[in-house]
Amino acid sequence: MSDKTVQELAGIVGIPLERLLEQMKEAGIVAHSAEDTINDDEKMALLGHLRKRHGKDEETEASTAKKVTLKRRTVTSLKQGTVPGKNTKTINIQVNKQKTYIKREDAMSDAEREELERVKKDLEERAQKQEVEEQLHRDKAAREKAELEAKQAAVRKQEEDARAERAKKEKETEAERHKAEKAQRLEASVERNAEKVRRQAAAKKVAAERKAGGGAAKKTVARKPAVAATGKPADKAATVHRRADKPAGGAKPSYGKKGRKKGGKGRNEQQFIVDPNAKHTFAMPTEIAAKDISIPENIIVSELAQKMSVKAAEVIKHLMKLGIMSTINQSIDQETAVILVEEMGHNPIMTSEEDHETDMLAEHTEADERKEFPRAPIVTIMGHVDHGKTSLLDYIRETRVASGEAGGITQHIGAYQVKTDHGAVTFLDTPGHAAFTAMRARGADVTDVVIVVVAADDGVMPQTKEAVEHARAASVPMIVAMNKMDKPEANPDKVMQELSAIGVMPEEWGGDVQFIKVSAKTGEGVNDLIESLILQSEILELKAPNEGKASGLVIESRLDKGRGAVATVMVQKGTLEQGQIVLCGHEYGRVRAMFDENGANVKVAGPSTPVEILGLSGTPNAGDDFVVVTSERAARDLAEHREDRSKLSRNAAQQASKLEEVFSKMAAGETSNLNIIIKTDVQGSLEALRESLNKLSTDEVSVKVVYGGVGGINEGDANLALASGAILMGFNVRADATARKLIIEKDIDLHYYSVIYDAIDEVKKSLSGMLSPEIKEKIVGLAEVRDVFRSPKFGSIAGCMVIDGFVKRNLPIRVLRENVVIYEGQLESLRRFKDDATEVKMGMECGIGVKNYNDVKIGDQIEVFERFEVQREL
Repeated sequence: MSDKTVQELAGIVGIPLERLLEQMKEAGIVAHSAEDTINDDEKMALLGHLRKRHGKDEETEASTAKKVTLKRRTVTSLKQGTVPGKNTKTINIQVNKQKTYIKREDAMSDAEREELERVKKDLEERAQKQEVEEQLHRDKAAREKAELEAKQAAVRKQEEDARAERAKKEKETEAERHKAEKAQRLEASVERNAEKVRRQAAAKKVAAERKAGGGAAKKTVARKPAVAATGKPADKAATVHRRADKPAGGAKPSYGKKGRKKGGKGRNEQQFIVDPNAKHTFAMPTEIAAKDISIPENIIVSELAQKMSVKAAEVIKHLMKLGIMSTINQSIDQETAVILVEEMGHNPIMTSEEDHETDMLAEHTEADERKEFPRAPIVTIMGHVDHGKTSLLDYIRETRVASGEAGGITQHIGAYQVKTDHGAVTFLDTPGHAAFTAMRARGADVTDVVIVVVAADDGVMPQTKEAVEHARAASVPMIVAMNKMDKPEANPDKVMQELSAIGVMPEEWGGDVQFIKVSAKTGEGVNDLIESLILQSEILELKAPNEGKASGLVIESRLDKGRGAVATVMVQKGTLEQGQIVLCGHEYGRVRAMFDENGANVKVAGPSTPVEILGLSGTPNAGDDFVVVTSERAARDLAEHREDRSKLSRNAAQQASKLEEVFSKMAAGETSNLNIIIKTDVQGSLEALRESLNKLSTDEVSVKVVYGGVGGINEGDANLALASGAILMGFNVRADATARKLIIEKDIDLHYYSVIYDAIDEVKKSLSGMLSPEIKEKIVGLAEVRDVFRSPKFGSIAGCMVIDGFVKRNLPIRVLRENVVIYEGQLESLRRFKDDATEVKMGMECGIGVKNYNDVKIGDQIEVFERFEVQREL
């Protein structure tokens, strides 16, 4: 409130001025006119007087001021009726509400008031403290802003100074360059003038000699170099100074009719002074500037030369000093490059391509810090051929797989997921033939548990031992399934004894390996086998993250005519989804579709799930890792990087093999090569065939797989076979129409196979035919010399008694003396008495003439033998 005049107060209260003055007079307030002012105390006194006048005392007023009651009444209408507008009834509903408000301060106790005061005080202190902190924060921000602006201003000033300094240096450099060019032009001009002066001097000398010698002038004038005051020839880099010959007193020279100065030298004659001590400013570098040279695992000679800033010929020369003959495009290994770089005075830094690839891959994949959950076990079934591996899996899956395989054997890796009462189990069925060792090794690497299937009626075989070794190498638990227990000749004790001999001890004999008796035909023991698998899996506590980007292993790959490249992958971590970008070895692509083992389309695949994926750029190698990356460009870059690494490795291997071939041919002569081009249906079969055929090579004959690929035989394969003289081999694939036409026209050797045994056996026969035959000897007779006769026609004739076998004309012989061969040659003559004989048998006498040998003595033995060829086999 504020002081107001009586007139203003009357207007505010809303009563006449005279009445207000009368009430003020009654209240004892002095006021005589409308302009008099009244303060707040006088206003409260007037208010108290008026309350008493109306019958309200202070206590009643105080009590009513502390308590206020509000009353509210609301009326609403409600209409009732079945049809709107007809037979409706309106009901008015009145609601009376009454609410009483009590002044809080009066209702409080003393303790509550104190607490309220304390809270108010705390709030005020906090507000003050917060205001102080905000002020400090504002001051700090202002200081930091000022410092930042000062730093930025300093940086800008430094940049401006640096720019000004660079501009100044550039200007000075440009001025020096112009100065140098000007000096060069001046020097060139001086040289031209000096040459001109020398020619004029020579001409004058010739003219003088002609004049002195009666007009006999020399036809040739030898040019001499400029000579300094010392009488020595001037240096090439010497500085030439020109001194103008001016007349005394600064007067201009006058010239005659022929252009010569009166009393002076000719118009164009100049005098030159040469400084022989002047030197050029160029200094040749005296030592090599060492550089840090990064060296990968393999590097091309030209690239290494470029890194060292030298010519490739210099690098090749140093390699020759190290005893290495190389070309500019040849690849050398890291160790050789390190020695070479050190020899040339630089610092080698060895780099690994794997580390570089890991860094590239880390930029496009996520860190493996995901939460792990239980996953299904991956079980690999291994064993010898025809021991019932696939049949056992067929019984579990209630399908028949081997019936669709050629020859009744599994030649691919089959991956299946089976739902059991105890959860899902993923099975890998691997081939049992010896050629599929690498495929079995891949199965053992990806698996959690290995089931070794052994036929109870056959026992332990070579591939059984190999399966045990694979399981041990992979450090995975093993379960032995003794199959074919339904046969009467089954002998499980023999199987247990043979396996214990190679270190696989049954639990019944105190070992740690479970032996389960099963029958794939009747189903005996299959439930026990599955329970053992589940128990073993629970012991292992298999876990994997089921969220995030997927990663895993390529089990198999093939080229499908209708769908393109198809890869069978096993997801080990994360979840693989349709549409993601996948990198598989040196192939990449977007997953266009996924299928399970039954051919059904799936959208996602979690850990321990085998799926077939479509959309890759090519068929990856079986055993390659696959991973999901962020972008297709990153996948392409990584794939190209891996392909470049693979090419360098192949080039290095080829170069090494070429050198080895050169030395081996120099040592042992030429070898025969059998060139083969292999096309298969899947990558695993290609790998198995290539490895098996390469093992057939010997020192004399070798198998060279010129090319191997997945898919049908096309025209390019036929042309390659024609150019390289190779045999075309199709394994479960066929040639297309264009390729067949070319094969028939050019008579290319083409063979189709569906069983690996047949392919290996036929190649082995071909190699055996390329082997040179073996020459064997057989002793057919032995004759003892009883006497020696001299013949003028044949020389010494040995009179012999055939003591073993027979002696036949035209057969080679050996002369033995005390059981030591002293001569080997041919029979020249064979006679019985005076007649020539073709053959003399045991117990008969004969005369033998040895060709080109006359030192036969009594007591010697003549051994008759024959040679024959035996075709060799591998």
